[in-house]
Amino acid sequence: MSQQPEYTDWQQVMDLIKHSTETEQHEMLLTMLLTPDERESLVARVNIVRELLKGELSQRQISQMLGVGVATITRGSNELKSKSNDEKKAITALLERH
Repeated sequence: MSQQPEYTDWQQVMDLIKHSTETEQHEMLLTMLLTPDERESLVARVNIVRELLKGELSQRQISQMLGVGVATITRGSNELKSKSNDEKKAITALLERH
């Protein structure tokens, strides 16, 4: 009998994170799942998306401000281009809650 992993797709992981938030265990879960470097990268990506949505700085300026490569900014920009205006508004609202 072959073994199968419990989690096989992104939605299952998202459901796990949602449940961990509902039970106030999200900080423990994400800290355990992500290495310090991955957590740092996630912070950078949140800032990349926020700056791209604000539209005040060039990709080069964002790269310099955050200390990440221009290619990383471009990937974030390309991902945003695939989103609808409503999705962009929703993401902006989420990021402005801070």
